[in-house]
Amino acid sequence: QLNTLPPPVRKVTIAVYKFGDLTGQRKSSENLALLSTAVTQGADVWLIQALKKAGKGEWFQVVERIGLDNLLKERQIIRNTRTSYEGKGAKTLRALLFAGVLIEGGIVGYDTNMITGGIGARYLGIGIHDEYRRDMVTIGMRLISVQTGEVLLAVSTQKTILSTRIGVSVFKFLDMGTKLLETEAGFTQNESVTYAVRKAIEAAVVQLVKKGEEKELWEFKKEKKK
Repeated sequence: QLNTLPPPVRKVTIAVYKFGDLTGQRKSSENLALLSTAVTQGADVWLIQALKKAGKGEWFQVVERIGLDNLLKERQIIRNTRTSYEGKGAKTLRALLFAGVLIEGGIVGYDTNMITGGIGARYLGIGIHDEYRRDMVTIGMRLISVQTGEVLLAVSTQKTILSTRIGVSVFKFLDMGTKLLETEAGFTQNESVTYAVRKAIEAAVVQLVKKGEEKELWEFKKEKKK
């Protein structure tokens, strides 16, 4: 849906300063207190990519703000170098683009073990079991007017994260009362939390574009009749 959005009449210049983890959650562990966070701290990277991909790149003109300090330092180096070698008549840099709207928000929820369950069976010492768990990540996003500070749009999206585990066990006496065979094997598959965050962000951008068109903040380009 993100790539196939209808193109706009004109591009929207937009800025992202920060879009991070607002949950404050840490990875769970039974024995140790882990310092690693439960969700990615680089959600702003996925947001910028989603904005650049919207409508095959036709929707948003994204200006750099997260690394603004580095950008300004580099521009200052260019100015100083040009002045040193070319004097007062040195060619000036083009002005930086300014954004008409900002995006704020972040990852507002990460709920684990929302649903857990499983099933198993054993017959003549041979058994199989299947377990599953469902988590959910929630994204909140708002569009703000730079000129007035008004929140123009606010959207939220959720993405389910599924984890499954399948195991097989064997329990048998090989010789009456003397030898025992017991073996167990299993397979666990967990959906990536980072991938879920990325998809939730992309879905939020799609909602943002569609709601903005409904509220007449922008409009889709009409196809020319043949």
